[in-house]
This record gives sequence, C-alpha cells and structure tokens, in this order.
Amino acid sequence: MAVGRSARGGAAAVAVAALMCVSVLVSVEAWGNDGWNSAHATYYGGADASGTQGGACGFGNLYSTGYGTSTAALSQALFNSGLTCGACFELACDSSGSKYCEGAPSVVVTATNFCPSGSNGGWCDQPKQHFDLAMPVFDKIAQEVGGVIPVKYRRVPCQKKGGMRFTINGNPYFILVLVTNVAGAGDVQQISIKGDNTDWFAMKRNWGQQWQFSGNSALVGQALSFKVVTSDGAVATSMNAAPANWQFSQTFEGVNY
Repeated sequence: MAVGRSARGGAAAVAVAALMCVSVLVSVEAWGNDGWNSAHATYYGGADASGTQGGACGFGNLYSTGYGTSTAALSQALFNSGLTCGACFELACDSSGSKYCEGAPSVVVTATNFCPSGSNGGWCDQPKQHFDLAMPVFDKIAQEVGGVIPVKYRRVPCQKKGGMRFTINGNPYFILVLVTNVAGAGDVQQISIKGDNTDWFAMKRNWGQQWQFSGNSALVGQALSFKVVTSDGAVATSMNAAPANWQFSQTFEGVNY
C-alpha cells in the first residue's frame, strides 16, 4: 500500500498501489550478541519531546514517521556524518557510576539526530561516546536530576512495524527520496532506483537519510523500484513500490528486513 499526501488544500489522499516486492537478505548480523560499551547520556527537548522533531537525519515529524519519543541525538564519534541515522541502540543506566538510575533496566532508541560539538558541556565532542535522549525515554532509566548519567550501550536490530517507507520529493530533474522505518541494521548505506524501462541507478546521499538522483526526467511516469543496502550488507529490493502515477510529496511502502 502506498500512502500519498496530496498538496491540495493540505488534504491527505490515499493512493493504492499493487506492490511486487522481492527481498534478498545477506548475512544479517546478530547485533544483540555484541558486547556492551561505555558512554554517557543526557536529555533534550521537553516532557512532550518538543525540540526533538526534525533533526539532522531528515526524518521530519518523528510521530508520523513512526519513531515516536524513543530517539537519540548521537555525538560526533557515533553519528558518522549521518550514516548511523536509523540505527538502533539498547541503553542501560550504569548504577555503578550514578545514584540516579531507576525504572526500566534498559531502553531501545533509534538514532534520529546529531549532537553537535560544544553541546552539553562538550559531552558530544570527539572522541566521546554520547547519547542525547528525548526526555521521555531518559525518564525511563534515570531521574532527570541526574543530568549526565553513565550508560552501557550496544547495537541491536531495529524492530519496525510494516515495510520501509520511501517519501519522494524534488522535481522531474531532481528526485530526493527519504527512507524511513527501516528494520534490521536500520542505517541505510546505499540506495539504487529504477524505473519500469530503465536500469538501476545509484543514488547519492544528500544528507541524513535523504538520497538524491538527478538528471533523468525519464523516471517520471514510470513505476519506481528501490534497492536498499544497510551497514551489515543486507539487501532489500522493493519492486514497483511506487506506481507509474506517483506524485512528489507522496510516501510509498516497500518490503523490510
């Protein structure tokens, strides 16, 4: 199913497309078996997660894109210039280093933002491993008064409902695709796009998880397929995810890991 957002009067329209999807998975790594690493965590935004929307990964409204408040901004050492966007981490407050740990034994967050140099008293500067959490998820593992807390963290597989989503923006000569709701490793490293009557074209990362393809207006009017590769080498191919009558500003759903 493709969920289309009409530009007319701000009204939302639903466009239904028949999906012919094939997923090929290659040696998905058991992230959860990795050892725990040491880091620190703070919080930003507010109790309603205000201030955490948007962000350096380009995910926009984190509620409508399915990420909610279980999100984090990563320090330079973890952000990897945006290539870590969409990855999932399990965090546990380290009670051996803080008296403010409480609540859930651990939480799982998705990387949706960047914690820039100089923030939080330099906690996000190189080479520090740091997570700036949305306040609601910080509250699950520690008291707010704790401020900066020591944590243990590890990469874990992302658990997402439904297929990954492709939001198409741009113009006939510049196609910009935002990829969201990616399961498995979560952090997209490569995307290719093809039309009904074209070969596969490699897309270039514009910023965050926004990927671009320019210079070929022939893709307009053709059903679009997407091939996505994540950091563990897993490949998911969504054939004809967007029907031939796709429009800019629409979101379409493909397969997932």
